[in-house]
Amino acid sequence: MYEHVAEAVKEPQVVAVPPGTVCLRFETMKLYSALGAVRHLLETGQIERGDTLVDSSSGIYAHALALACHRYGLRCHIVGSTTVDRTLRVQLEVLGATLEQVRPSQDLRLDQNLRVARVQELLRQHPGHHWMRQYHDSIHYLGYRDVADLVGKEVPEGPLTVVGGVGTGASTGAIATYLREAGRDVRLVGVQPFGSVTFGAGHVSDPDMIIAGIGSSIPFHNVRHDLYDRVHWVNFDYAMSGAVGLLRASGVFAGLSAGAAYLATRWERSRDTGRTYVFLAADTGHRYVDSAYARHARAHGLDDLRPHEVTGQEELRHPWSTMDWPPLDGARRRGGELLAPRAV
Repeated sequence: MYEHVAEAVKEPQVVAVPPGTVCLRFETMKLYSALGAVRHLLETGQIERGDTLVDSSSGIYAHALALACHRYGLRCHIVGSTTVDRTLRVQLEVLGATLEQVRPSQDLRLDQNLRVARVQELLRQHPGHHWMRQYHDSIHYLGYRDVADLVGKEVPEGPLTVVGGVGTGASTGAIATYLREAGRDVRLVGVQPFGSVTFGAGHVSDPDMIIAGIGSSIPFHNVRHDLYDRVHWVNFDYAMSGAVGLLRASGVFAGLSAGAAYLATRWERSRDTGRTYVFLAADTGHRYVDSAYARHARAHGLDDLRPHEVTGQEELRHPWSTMDWPPLDGARRRGGELLAPRAV
């Protein structure tokens, strides 16, 4: 018996998905991040029961942190994106978390900057609050050791490729790290939206992209670039097609990041069938029904889709680009921003 629903909800289903891939289908993947971080903070005395934890979120992390705070008797305040829908708002309210949303914006950079600025304002007003810093603190890697252990048990031995949205780097980066520490041969493939600066695609916009959680318009300091072997950039249209294709092929109803990861996984497997491929479905598809799944009639057949193979960020273009990481010339600069690997 689980002591709290958060412990039960975090467990992913390990699902075989044709052709020959494995999906880790989460209801709320970031529960691993939030629970692991909160436990560590409590155990090390950095926070105490009754304290208020604060962070910014586009949706998934807000739910995860609220559940973790509920589990451990903490207060939770979220500065949310406009992508936080009514269903989540009501859950947060009942769980005792407070939510404030920044003003509506179609610009991802403006949305994220507004949220971070508001968090910093709150900390000045309430210096006793604890900022979780999900974008910057490597503490969020800790909880994913359990996911790596699960993969080690459920997925047959042999070479493994993990595919998933980069986001803060804590999920894909941590899972690959712990699997490698256990001696597994692991390649890590990161998925990004166009417009994300994390791997230098800030110059290629995608106004329709609504999966802000897998990319960033501002630097995320806990992304370890050196962990990744390949990167895929997928636009909204192709991510939607991937999500619809995933549902049709397997019955897995997941978010847009899962659709993009499924698309990337199919391509990687077509290039090397000697490995087992595991891709992450970080959330369910419910909040994407109107914005994505309702357009299923216009989804592309996945067998007809091919990425642009590029050698540098200056070659990136819609609807789908991919390249080895690091780039062949070793250059990791875009617009003056250094993208070199960095330790956490």
